Amino acid sequence: MSLIVRLAAPFALTLVAACAIVPRADDVAQAEEQAVTPAPLSVPGPSANSATEPTPAGPVTFVFSGELTQGGWIRGQVPAGTRSAKLGEEPLVIDEDGRFFAAFDRDASPDAELTATLVDGRTIRVPVSVSPRAWNLEHINAPLRPGGGSSEAFMRRRRPELDAIWAAREQATDAQGWRQDFIWPVEGRISGRFGSQRIYQGEPGSYHSGLDIAPGAGTPFVAPADGVVVLAARDAPFSLEGHLLIIDHGQGLNSAFLHAQRLDVVEGDRVTQGQQLGLVGATGRVTGPHLHWSIKWHNGARLDPLLFVDPQS
Repeated sequence: MSLIVRLAAPFALTLVAACAIVPRADDVAQAEEQAVTPAPLSVPGPSANSATEPTPAGPVTFVFSGELTQGGWIRGQVPAGTRSAKLGEEPLVIDEDGRFFAAFDRDASPDAELTATLVDGRTIRVPVSVSPRAWNLEHINAPLRPGGGSSEAFMRRRRPELDAIWAAREQATDAQGWRQDFIWPVEGRISGRFGSQRIYQGEPGSYHSGLDIAPGAGTPFVAPADGVVVLAARDAPFSLEGHLLIIDHGQGLNSAFLHAQRLDVVEGDRVTQGQQLGLVGATGRVTGPHLHWSIKWHNGARLDPLLFVDPQS
């Protein structure tokens, strides 16, 4: 697992490593060290009551580490005295220790920026270089979606499912799994990789938004990190995802598990890393039994699960 660290003051971080192609309507199945020198800051002189003003604790600029690449992530700490911060235009959730999680979409541009607004009115900006990746593209000499798109009858069933998925990923919990080193939910043959995509006569289809693991039907799978169950389609499988499970890990980070044979948890359950969640299956729209594991951040950025875990044992 690659590691890139930006460090402007001493700071210890716990490091985290992160299906067939389905129609675009599917929101789920649609994933060396570098020094950073912030722009020069204008530091105001001491005020009349500066002797009584507490000095904020923490680093003087952003400190972070992780996978600075498309589909990757970072964790870190904001500068001392930060009132608010964001990655690009995406606001960051900052905990009581000033720590945060942020991530880069599969198609993220190479130039990003972390911005902190301080309580004294100053702004700190730190550029972030996001390395591009060479995705597995398959060119198909056939039109995209021959015969037209999804039928109205199908969409009448599909729309409530998409609404439930969206609502689940909008939930904000106090889960702390985002702080942890993720583990594999299950080990097995990798049958589909994040980011792969078919090009139909020059027109891109939907890219694969997760990681497919095929250990065999009935194999138990577990929680990769602590979290809260925000969606569990136990009794009524979804049309595409089958028995779908979504777990919120906190800080806007969540995992989805598709096609389960059985789910062993219910909505509202708090799960711990390594806890059994269900059995691998072939429910929904699939060609064989496997677990599709996808990770998203703030309901938008699709992340590569392989960048969250160590190589399989």
